[in-house]
Amino acid sequence: MTSSRGKRTASHLLLVWAVAAGVMPVLGFALVMGAWGGGPGTVALVLALGLPLAVALLTAAALPVRTVVPLCDTLPRRLGWAVLVLVLGTAGALAGVAAYAENVDLGSAGTRIALTGLPYAVAAALFVPDRWVRSGALAVVAAAVAYGGFIGPAHARQDQEEADVARYRQHPELLHLGTPPPGMEVARATVGAASFAVDYRPAGPGEVPGYVGLTVRHPLTPAPRCPEPAEKDVTCAVGARGELRFVRALPGGGRSVTLVRRHLDAEVEATSQSLDEAGLRSLLNSLHPLSDAELERLIRDARITLGQ
Repeated sequence: MTSSRGKRTASHLLLVWAVAAGVMPVLGFALVMGAWGGGPGTVALVLALGLPLAVALLTAAALPVRTVVPLCDTLPRRLGWAVLVLVLGTAGALAGVAAYAENVDLGSAGTRIALTGLPYAVAAALFVPDRWVRSGALAVVAAAVAYGGFIGPAHARQDQEEADVARYRQHPELLHLGTPPPGMEVARATVGAASFAVDYRPAGPGEVPGYVGLTVRHPLTPAPRCPEPAEKDVTCAVGARGELRFVRALPGGGRSVTLVRRHLDAEVEATSQSLDEAGLRSLLNSLHPLSDAELERLIRDARITLGQ
C-alpha cells in the first residue's frame, strides 16, 4: 500500500470510528429511553430516524477510499457497504454490551464510548483490500474475543470473590467456626452486623436427623448469668469458669441443651436437641478463626449469606 493510499485508509477508518462513537451511544440511549417511557411506537420512531442517519454518515465516511475499496466506488455500493458495516459493527457492539453486563471491566464511561466505535472501524477494515489491514482487524477481533470471553470474565469473577470476602470479613472478631460434630457438616452460615450464626446438620441424606446451632456474638451482658426470673421448664446453671448451661424440657420427654461461654472478646452459644453436653463442649473447644479456605468453600457452595 502506497503512502497516499495508507493515509486515505487511515482517515477512512478514523472517520468510521468517529461516526460510530458519536452516533451509536446516542442512538442506544434514545432506544432505552424510548422503550422505558414510550413503548414500541417510540422505539420504532427512534430507529426510523436514527438508522438512516447512521447509514448516511457512514456512507460519507467511505468517500476517502472510494478508489481504494471496491465496495465504495459508487454511491449505491457505498450505501450497501454502510449497511454491512452497520450490521457487523452493531453485532460487535452488542457483544461488548453483553460482556459489560457480565461485569467485564471496560474502563471509564469515556473509554466505553470510545470503544463503541471500534467494532465499526474493524468491520470497515475487513473490506479494505490489503492483507495487513485485514490481518490487523482480525487480530483486534481475536483480542476482543479473548478479553471479553475469557480474560475479562476471569478478572470479574476474581474481583467479585474478593469483594464478597471483604464484605464477610467486616467483623473478623465474630468469625469463629467449630469443627463439625461427627457425621455433621456446616449447612448454613449467616454473617450479621453483630453475630455469626452457623447451622450444623447431618452430612448425608441417610444420616439420623439432627441439628446443632452455633452463634458467635458481641457479649449481651458484662458476665454470663442465668435469667431472672427463671423460665418455666428451663434449668440454668453457671459452671466454675462462667459457662452457662441451659436445659429446656420439651414435650414428649426430649430436651434441648444450650451452652454459653466467653471466647476471647465474643460470646458463643451452642444449642442442640440431639447432641449431648459433651458434644457441645467439644464443639466449643474446637472454635477457631474462620480461615480463608473455609470462607471460600462456604461461598463456593453457597452456604454463607449476609444477614441484617
